[in-house]
Amino acid sequence: MKLYIIRHGETDKNAAGVLQGWMDAPLNQSGRELAALTGRAMRGLRFDRCISSPLSRARETVEIVLRESGNDVPIETDERLREMYFGDLEGKKLSEMGEAGLLFYTDPFRFVGFPNGEDFHMLCARTQAFLKELAAKDDGKTYLIGAHGCALRAMLNCLYPDPADYWRGRAPYNCSVNIVEAENGVARLVAEDRVYYDQSLIVDHYRLAGKAGE
Repeated sequence: MKLYIIRHGETDKNAAGVLQGWMDAPLNQSGRELAALTGRAMRGLRFDRCISSPLSRARETVEIVLRESGNDVPIETDERLREMYFGDLEGKKLSEMGEAGLLFYTDPFRFVGFPNGEDFHMLCARTQAFLKELAAKDDGKTYLIGAHGCALRAMLNCLYPDPADYWRGRAPYNCSVNIVEAENGVARLVAEDRVYYDQSLIVDHYRLAGKAGE
């Protein structure tokens, strides 16, 4: 089986540099355009199923990709694909956590977590439970999976050569795709952060504004 795991397109909150988490922000025009470009580049791929985070930015992204790639399958949702829950910092900036927030980027697994929210251990547990359950199906199907920046990195952390290197140098770009193959219940990452649109359109939020967890 093969999984195409896509991070959602840009939202206005991405552009503003705030932590969205479970806030339900829609895609902005740039986000819709990148999703459409990605979908068109995927023409020829046949998706048997689509599973998305229930948050609208992820659902809208896979909806556009399916339409533009010529696939007509229903969009299922799974709560485990939600973005990290930022608790009291939803809608705010990570800098509001002061020194404690620095570990979010530099040493995520020592980051204490967000007040009344999640930490990276919790995020890895729920997203990897989804991945392992899906891989165990071993049904030979091709899936499109709609996810988020932090959640995507957490889900794939168990497949990275060095799990301590959580961010892999950056957050996944908007509408970038990670491809996972699974056989006999064993998953392996075969393509990392693949971009299907012109690289001149990439906005590296991690580098420019520290928006890795949006």
